[in-house]
Amino acid sequence: MNARRISLTALRGLLIKETYHILRDRRTLVVITLLPILQVILFGYAIRTDVRRVRLAIVDPTPDHTTLALRARFAATDAFHVVAVVAEAADLDPMFKRGMAQEAVVFDPSFAQSLGRGLPARVLVITDATEPNAGSIAQSYALSVIDGYERELRAASSAIRSREIVVPGALIVPEVRMQFNPTRESSNLFVPGLMAFVLTIISSLMTAISLTREKETGTMEALLVSPLRPWQIIVGKVAPYLVVGFLSVLGVIVEARVIFHVPVHGSATLLLGEGLLFILVSLSLGILISAQTTSQRVAMFAALVGTMLPTLLLSGFIFPLESMPWALQAISYIVPARWFVTVARGIMLKGIGLAYLWRETMVLAAMALVLLVLSTRSFHERLE
Repeated sequence: MNARRISLTALRGLLIKETYHILRDRRTLVVITLLPILQVILFGYAIRTDVRRVRLAIVDPTPDHTTLALRARFAATDAFHVVAVVAEAADLDPMFKRGMAQEAVVFDPSFAQSLGRGLPARVLVITDATEPNAGSIAQSYALSVIDGYERELRAASSAIRSREIVVPGALIVPEVRMQFNPTRESSNLFVPGLMAFVLTIISSLMTAISLTREKETGTMEALLVSPLRPWQIIVGKVAPYLVVGFLSVLGVIVEARVIFHVPVHGSATLLLGEGLLFILVSLSLGILISAQTTSQRVAMFAALVGTMLPTLLLSGFIFPLESMPWALQAISYIVPARWFVTVARGIMLKGIGLAYLWRETMVLAAMALVLLVLSTRSFHERLE
């Protein structure tokens, strides 16, 4: 009986001790309490398969009351955001390549005349299929708007016929075309995003963990008190991982082409260069994380939350950014993977170059510069 009482007393003491330990360790307490709430909010808003605010361009060479009425139907729904109305289909190509338009509705020049004579009135729906699921949904939205307008015209024609006035029946014949990924292969969507995810793991996560391990073993302190300047330490740490990352980019491109048959319509050299730039950004972020942390556990947690989760959820890798709340869309602008995914898909699927990707390239270069400066300053502070 006494042994059992002693055991319970010891267990009670252990429970009290662990409770006090958790309360004293505020970092662990914050992680335990706030991380699940943050994850539920982030995943709840980011993981969405619906498509909203599709960027729509309209080609209307001969505007009249029928095309204007159908254009008004598109503008009235929340599913579409009309970004441009042009007179020629040739203007669409730059819009699709820049990402300004995700879908286009092209009216036949004789649309209204054909409709009035009871002849097939043709309209072409062109959809950017670099994201196959989002493209298919956007296409079905456009066809439903056209079908609804046609049913309204048929109903109006039937009402007129009931008053013994002969009016031709409405007949709209939509044609569809998928751009950049006509077969709607899902691998064409995921492989460019996987490149960003894999490179993030190699660069940010592994760099942060390895450098923090050196601090725990005392190697980093020895470097900081050596004649080497902080920027030289940064270069020495970045260069080997940059080579490893370059080989990883090369391997991923070969795998994508040989195993998954993902095309590379653009310049492979440009893709390798952009991959190196993204690796430099990720390495700088990993070094910055390691400079601000003192243990491998904290560094791993910071790298997971600060790099891997945003890459999965806020880069457009899996879920369309247009469907997310404006706050998450705003945060996505500081996620490096968002820009690299756009670059990789543009080069591989659209075959575009720097003429269309200069903005994304400049953003990645600016991120690399800022993160390198912050990393160097962090090492200066450690040295002091």
